[in-house]
Amino acid sequence: MFNFKEELRRYDYSFFGICTAIFVIGILNLYSATHSQGVGHEEGLYKTQIIWFFLSWLIGAVVSFIQPKNYFRLAYPSYLLSVILLIVVLVVGHSALGGQRWIGFGPFKFQPSEITKIAMVLVLARWYSKASPDQEIGLKELIIPFLISLIPALMIIIQPDLGTGMLVLIIFFIITFYRKLKWKTIVILAAVAMVGATVIYNFGLREYQKKRITTFIDPEYDAKGSGYNAIQSKIAIGSGQFFGKGFRRSSQGALNYLPENHTDFIFAIFNEEHGFVGAVFLVALYIALFYRLLWLASNVNKIFDSVVVVGVLAIFFAHTIINMSMVSGLMPIVGVPLPLMSYGGSNLLTFGICCGVVTSISNARSLF
Repeated sequence: MFNFKEELRRYDYSFFGICTAIFVIGILNLYSATHSQGVGHEEGLYKTQIIWFFLSWLIGAVVSFIQPKNYFRLAYPSYLLSVILLIVVLVVGHSALGGQRWIGFGPFKFQPSEITKIAMVLVLARWYSKASPDQEIGLKELIIPFLISLIPALMIIIQPDLGTGMLVLIIFFIITFYRKLKWKTIVILAAVAMVGATVIYNFGLREYQKKRITTFIDPEYDAKGSGYNAIQSKIAIGSGQFFGKGFRRSSQGALNYLPENHTDFIFAIFNEEHGFVGAVFLVALYIALFYRLLWLASNVNKIFDSVVVVGVLAIFFAHTIINMSMVSGLMPIVGVPLPLMSYGGSNLLTFGICCGVVTSISNARSLF
């Protein structure tokens, strides 16, 4: 029988706590980035973000009281639903920013590819917990989970959303490596990845996507075109120096030199205003979250629960590393938001549900 007081007594507040701390920093940074520009509708984005935050945390809190065994049951239905929603997006989805990625609900737009990440984690956790969980994985055992991951990844890339599509595959690879691959399989996968990357670059990427890779190597090659964002982002980060320019004093934001500074490049604005010290503090919060997830993954009894936690870690880690690397000039620029910092309701909802799932798994540890 459900005992609410008992549930609260053993409730693990750490994941929501760390994520809330990051969000508070993010909402202040979003307010600064949009209000320093003084341009139209963007000034109200922080209010919409707060609404999405409370909605996401409410849903995440509800999810946190669900028993982990129910995630096992919901794995395949959630995956099927995510594929159906991706098909709906391709047929009647809302188009914006050069891609057809959203489903509209009145004033709100929802991006199904975000929820697909969670569905992928659940379905892969269920598959690996049932298929040879105690032995090293060979190439044959990877065929079905790879196809399970490839289908939504390709549908997302077609939208086009290369960044999120690649994230889905990264989640697959992180979870798969966690489940112990044979060395022979690792070598074969590395070779296939190199060949695949060459084929995708030559035949799968659009011209603007190829330019992103070219300008990553040499941003000055097209300084006023495809290399512009990378150059301006590094200028913003460098000009923050050690202590930063101060709250609402970002020249890159105020003068609108850095496009999409409230989404993909929010970390660059944060660096400009708070400098190296602020960046170190923010990175420390993310590291605390990663460490907490790693600790939980190694302290649960069931393989399914452990793989789910690693999958959630993969979602947070991949987003964070890719976003921070691209705005710093260490990776080509792709549309990957910084968790809990970048503007966007769909990704906030994803991270809220992720917090709920891992909190549920952590709470359940004391039951056994």
